[in-house]
Amino acid sequence: MEWLGLQFFADLPANGQIILDCRHNPLLVLLAYAVACAGCFATLDMAERQSHCENRLARRQWRILGACCLAGGIWAMHFISMLAFQAPLEVHYDATLTALSLLIALLAAWLAMNSLNRSEMRLRHYLQTALFIGLGISAMHYTGMAALQTGARQYYQTSLLLVSVCLAVATSLVALLMARHFRNGSGTLHLAMKHGACLLMGAGIVLTHFTGMAAMTLVLPEAKPLHLPSIDNAAQLAVTIAFITLLISGSSISAALADKKLQSKEHDLRRVNVLLSQLDQARASLQQAAHYDALTNLVNRRGFNQVFAERLAEHTASEGRLAVMFLDIDHFKRINDSLGHAAGDELLKVIASHIKAATRSNDLVARFGGDEFCIVTPLHNREEARHLAQRIMLRMKEPIDLSGRRLVMTTSIGVSVFPDDGLSAEELLKNADLALYQSKACGRNSLNFFDNGLKARATLELQLEEELREALFEERGLCVHYQPIFDLRSAKVTKLEALVRWQHPQHGLLGPDRFIGIAEANGLIAELDLWVLRRACADLAQLNPHGYDDIKVTVNCSALTLGREELATEVELALFQAGIEARQLELEVTENALMGDIHHTINLLKRIRAQGVALSIDDFGTGYSSLAYLKRLPLDVLKIDRSFVLEVPGNQKDCEIVQAIIIMAHTLHLKVVTEGVETAEQQAFLAAQGCDYLQGYLLSRPVPASALRPVLERLNHPHGAFMAGCDTAQPASPDLFPDNPGYHAGASAAPRGH
Repeated sequence: MEWLGLQFFADLPANGQIILDCRHNPLLVLLAYAVACAGCFATLDMAERQSHCENRLARRQWRILGACCLAGGIWAMHFISMLAFQAPLEVHYDATLTALSLLIALLAAWLAMNSLNRSEMRLRHYLQTALFIGLGISAMHYTGMAALQTGARQYYQTSLLLVSVCLAVATSLVALLMARHFRNGSGTLHLAMKHGACLLMGAGIVLTHFTGMAAMTLVLPEAKPLHLPSIDNAAQLAVTIAFITLLISGSSISAALADKKLQSKEHDLRRVNVLLSQLDQARASLQQAAHYDALTNLVNRRGFNQVFAERLAEHTASEGRLAVMFLDIDHFKRINDSLGHAAGDELLKVIASHIKAATRSNDLVARFGGDEFCIVTPLHNREEARHLAQRIMLRMKEPIDLSGRRLVMTTSIGVSVFPDDGLSAEELLKNADLALYQSKACGRNSLNFFDNGLKARATLELQLEEELREALFEERGLCVHYQPIFDLRSAKVTKLEALVRWQHPQHGLLGPDRFIGIAEANGLIAELDLWVLRRACADLAQLNPHGYDDIKVTVNCSALTLGREELATEVELALFQAGIEARQLELEVTENALMGDIHHTINLLKRIRAQGVALSIDDFGTGYSSLAYLKRLPLDVLKIDRSFVLEVPGNQKDCEIVQAIIIMAHTLHLKVVTEGVETAEQQAFLAAQGCDYLQGYLLSRPVPASALRPVLERLNHPHGAFMAGCDTAQPASPDLFPDNPGYHAGASAAPRGH
């Protein structure tokens, strides 16, 4: 078969001259190999840039450049190898066929680069592409051989011809796999492997060429004369082609390297931009978390302080007015305790929306935590603040459906006004808080503006708190007064109620109504109760040797003290240290103190009563106790509050209430003490109803332990100033008791059992 003057699959002719003296210039062969390796390396770089380039046009440009590098490397290797061929003939090259071979190389290289552009290739894709590329390389080779004009005819051995084609296909397959593999990666090892792959691919291309050359036999026709070569410029031409090819490959590699660095910088820049964007998002999230409440999306305390300071500065410069409102949801703790914290959170969201709906767009609304909210609003006069607060209170009263229940909440509000009530943010917030506490003290669901009297009272309370702490822990200034409790049946004083007093260095003798609330609010009440217990037991121990060992002392116990698990042990220790018997002590608790954790209270009272200590319930009828609980409590005595005795016997309803309480108490096997008895008529009525004990100013005001014995002797004397059941009985003489605030703040006037 003849193709372009080449004889394929044909036997050598019988006549003609076979050219045997053919050889290759080894230096040019090495040069051809170097050109092939350089072209392969440039092609791998182009394939890498093509795969990493995001721009479609730039990717096409890299594909074209890669095809040129690969085609140039293969074609230059082929042409230099042909120039390395030395035969005893004059050699010429057909320009058309040479150009055609270059064009075939370009088509094969373009096909290779296109295949590398595919996102996914399977084995059949590799095999098909390698076959086409290998055939293209073979076509390029044999077209280039057809351009070789020597005057002799070229015959090709079939076996070596097929081997060269197979080598071309195999080399193409290996080149495709390597190019796909080396598209990604970096580092020294990757670069070393890439160089090794180029050497291997170049060797395959060179081996393909020289296998085809080995298959060639030159036969000079018999009638044709032999023309020897005249001028040998093959080396110069080979070096020129190699130089041009290497220059193109080197330039391409340099461009690829520069683009890789540029893309790396762009990638780093994008990463920096992404990081900066993420940092901005994180900063915004942190800003949101730092300055906004996650539950209600309102400004939190930190954000409020920042914005409030800015607005305060603006209004200071413009001489405007601002109102600062503190809001506290009334009895919100009950919602958390009864419905749970999740329901409480949902309620806070609804309340926040109500507050936002009632305020204006330029008002600053913040949640400080828990159920505390704060509003800052610009205004022209104080009435605007009042109207806004009333609008909020009205909006708050709208029913709220929560956990299957329909709730109506109320709020207490305190207001301070800039610049009337303060010039700094701290001062305005503090004064609004004081006004809020005043609203709570007024029964909640109310509004109060700050006034200087609140500040004075707050300052006094703070001072009293500090001084009370010192007085308690240094045992300086506190004392206990005792008010006798008269037994109507034995006509003797059988009990003494211990009532704490405070001899203040500036304010004189203070009754419990001045400092018990401070002690409860600041966690001092338990220590105060225990101090009174120990002092009362010690005073009673000093009274016993004078014939009063049958008298009991009653000591008040607050709700907080009653919640202490160690109370029973502390009572036992106080009795032991004083050296008195348990039967001489009686603990008084109020109704509301009992109604806390009722099961815990019952168990604790049983432990105390098991020691022999008597128990009484104080201020009965003023709280919210249940009769079902009352019959379960281990009590001995019930005390009727003085509020039921004030108008006895003149008020029929009060008389019936007192009578009913006495009957009920006796039914439950409880003794009855009526406090606040101040007239003989009250005493006579109570005696007629079967009351067991009397306590009040009719017998005696509270007196210190040093003045107690004369009072007891007078009350226990058969002809004393008070006789049980005597219609002519009169209040004790005022001359027996000093006229000072301590004595006038007796048990009947003391708050909650003190």
